[in-house]
Amino acid sequence: MLSDEHFMKQALLQAQQAYDAGEVPVGAVVVINDRIIARGYNQVEQLNDPTAHAEMIALTSAFSFLGAKYLPDATLYVTVEPCLMCSGAIYWSKLGKLVWGAADEKNGHARITGAQSPFHPKAIIRTGVLAEESAELMKRFFKERR
Repeated sequence: MLSDEHFMKQALLQAQQAYDAGEVPVGAVVVINDRIIARGYNQVEQLNDPTAHAEMIALTSAFSFLGAKYLPDATLYVTVEPCLMCSGAIYWSKLGKLVWGAADEKNGHARITGAQSPFHPKAIIRTGVLAEESAELMKRFFKERR
């Protein structure tokens, strides 16, 4: 069985694609049975769509791949804490497990939800996986633009 760190590295590769495209560097992968079934990275600028977050793209791809609207057996790996919009999509997907890297104090769901989890009650949540690598990519991206 492959580790959470292994799949977070794959999400970081997606985040690097966003970075290279001039997008906020967030990446995501959806995994079932140690197999990546969907990938996504931020494409807000490219698509002129404020909802084109890495999580939304990866989830939509996973739904399409499976031909289903729920993901109870899937794990979503995302490099940065999901925002409130993405948290809602994750909730409605009935995702089995969510793993993220860096916290997002400005735009993460916790800024609004506080201690109350916005995710499905049965979802397993793990945070801080490769957080330093995820945060460093974000810091470098914004430093270059200031």
